[in-house]
Amino acid sequence: MADDLEQLLDEVERRLCRLPGRGAAGGHRHGGGLEEKEEAAAAKESRLAVLRPSRRPQAPPRRPGGPSGGAGGGRCCPVYLGGSSSPCGIGTNISKRTCDQLRCTACDFRVLLFNDYIWDQSCDYLFFRNNMPELSKLRAKMIKKKGARAYACQCSWRSVDELTDLQTEQQLRWVCGKHAE
Repeated sequence: MADDLEQLLDEVERRLCRLPGRGAAGGHRHGGGLEEKEEAAAAKESRLAVLRPSRRPQAPPRRPGGPSGGAGGGRCCPVYLGGSSSPCGIGTNISKRTCDQLRCTACDFRVLLFNDYIWDQSCDYLFFRNNMPELSKLRAKMIKKKGARAYACQCSWRSVDELTDLQTEQQLRWVCGKHAE
């Protein structure tokens, strides 16, 4: 196999490479001078270097992510929010799951979600700023509602009943924080 590969490399070199001392691509000088033999030896050495295995340790192959990629991890694309009846996991266009690993790029807090609750109308920025992530304090403004899901970080909050693409919620700066492998 190495001989076949070397012949192939010789042919590529003859057709494409223009080394000093050679004419047009594919043309050779006839004469077998010392300079041409040195060039041929150098070219052969460089080809052999490609064929030799590297001494460096190679990184292990990456495992594919996503729901169809086997064991694991990955990011949602697109990112969905949804009510408590929507399953959580890695969301895709095919598998419309709600992301439970949301992170806010504005306040750098993890987005908490609460099944079967919505936020009271009186919620404001200072309430979440002062009370996140303490559930005992947040419960003061949570209202029980079957099928809904309440989402909140330190700077934003949302109550959702049905599957919603996060791209439609332009004011939210939430992204999928990557699911565990």
